[in-house]
Amino acid sequence: MFRAFWIASLISNFGTWIHEVGAGWLMASLDSSPEMVAAVRTAMATPIVLLAIPAGVVADRVDRRQLLIITQLIMFATTATLATMTYTGVITSWMLLALTTVMGMALVLHVPTWQASIPELVPKHQMSRAVALGSISFNLARTAGPAVGGLLIATLGNWAPFVANALSFGGVLAVLIFWRREKTESSRGLSFRISLYQGVRYVARKSSMRNVMLGVAFFILPGSALWALLPLVAKQRLDWDANGFGLLVACVGGGALLASQTLYRLQSRFGSDRTVAGAMLVFAGGLFVMSQSTTGWVVAAATIVMGSGWMTTLTTLNATAQVTLPSQLRARGMSCYLTAMALSMSLGSFVWGQVAGWTDLSTAQSIAAATLVVTATISLRFKLGKSLV
Repeated sequence: MFRAFWIASLISNFGTWIHEVGAGWLMASLDSSPEMVAAVRTAMATPIVLLAIPAGVVADRVDRRQLLIITQLIMFATTATLATMTYTGVITSWMLLALTTVMGMALVLHVPTWQASIPELVPKHQMSRAVALGSISFNLARTAGPAVGGLLIATLGNWAPFVANALSFGGVLAVLIFWRREKTESSRGLSFRISLYQGVRYVARKSSMRNVMLGVAFFILPGSALWALLPLVAKQRLDWDANGFGLLVACVGGGALLASQTLYRLQSRFGSDRTVAGAMLVFAGGLFVMSQSTTGWVVAAATIVMGSGWMTTLTTLNATAQVTLPSQLRARGMSCYLTAMALSMSLGSFVWGQVAGWTDLSTAQSIAAATLVVTATISLRFKLGKSLV
């Protein structure tokens, strides 16, 4: 069953990255100010910040299969609406942000529920590898999806990536319909408030989980400068079209795929703590090179390096969280992890959009790279626990 989930996830991730290129390029076309382009990611992340932990409580109290089906239907309807409005030319920058927020609200239910379901499909001793395979699926899609998204925009128009994403939800729905679970969730007689309290208390008291949350913040707060400003790097600094932007995003995915080949060996040799800190420094180096260059191949090479650092850092942190959490609290714990990610991405995207608006792209990215060097050093003080391998 894990194979079917993995294939469906690959298709869905493929559609997501096509959508990402479409949304970023559409906003750059509607309003090219750094603040509004960065706001696309903020709009996606903000509902996750506000609602992820309550969503995790829901996922630990109701049947996860049914909840996943509902979220897929909501995302299909939202993406189809966005495609229609873009095709008819009635879309505005604020409408795009509103629909992106709805997508974020559906994702806030989907992601912790999906991640909490993975341990049902693989033995515990294979958890870290299952998480790595999930990351490979995500990055395979990130490698090819943006290029396809750029091609669709160039040949059909800004509406086409959203149609492709809407269609991608079909594979996930098919797997969920045929999935026959051996168990289902229940409230166990506890109130919603008590269930929420139990999950947050566990994360707060378990040192390895607290340090995972800190690691996410240390990395994503400065690292989000990549995603918040990448459309402007392509459009303004390199004078590239949507295909060029898609190429840069694909390079990030390619770097992540390269890193996936060495992740197991890195964790075996250096342990989780030094692997994360080293990957953060690698990412910082790539970001600094990007900030200083106006040459296309140099910027592309820097994005490959950053993709490697991004994948290594977040896969290690995610796998640590999955292995640490007990099954009855897994959705609540992963929702806390998701909240840390989304809060860091939302705040970071806002900050770097503002900094780029006050100064310029190069200065904003240089400051973010320097900040990442500092946070990587600090992260070594907060241990993740025993190695995953």
